[in-house]
Amino acid sequence: MKVEPSIKINKDTTICITGHRPKSLPWGYNENVKTCRQFKHDLKEIFLNYIKNGKTTFLSGMAEGFDMISTEILLSLRKKYKNIEIIAVIPCINQEIKWSKKQQRRYHRLLKKCNNQIILSQKYTPTCMNDRNKFLVDHSSFVIACFNGKPSGTQNTLKYAQSKNLKIEIINPNLYKK
Repeated sequence: MKVEPSIKINKDTTICITGHRPKSLPWGYNENVKTCRQFKHDLKEIFLNYIKNGKTTFLSGMAEGFDMISTEILLSLRKKYKNIEIIAVIPCINQEIKWSKKQQRRYHRLLKKCNNQIILSQKYTPTCMNDRNKFLVDHSSFVIACFNGKPSGTQNTLKYAQSKNLKIEIINPNLYKK
């Protein structure tokens, strides 16, 4: 893993974001439904609370689903809270290659707006997603997770965060079912 030497991450003020892909969210890819809009509203309030309490750096793995939803909310908050920094932690170049064109456009639009990007691998490897998740945890003091309780990469990331004694806030997306 290579980190840009110019990117300094203060763990004490950093939160990482981890969560489910659309297939594990009650609304799937349809973020216009009422339940998803409520989820986004609640998530914005959670982020606001942490920003007001000194958390200023947010690490996003930039995956579909929770990561991109969170990044969009944080970018909207950055308009008012200019001191927050959003860093895209990308597991590999072209992670989005198999996504729909619409999701790829969304991803690239968000990447351009992030303060910085950290690319961990020049190509896909069987471990690059897990490497990304470990990087997120290793450079944070806190985790905000969208987790439905089922075995997943998110669960593995949370177990790793617990082993590193990070503080964790879990949002259960199943509370937002229709």
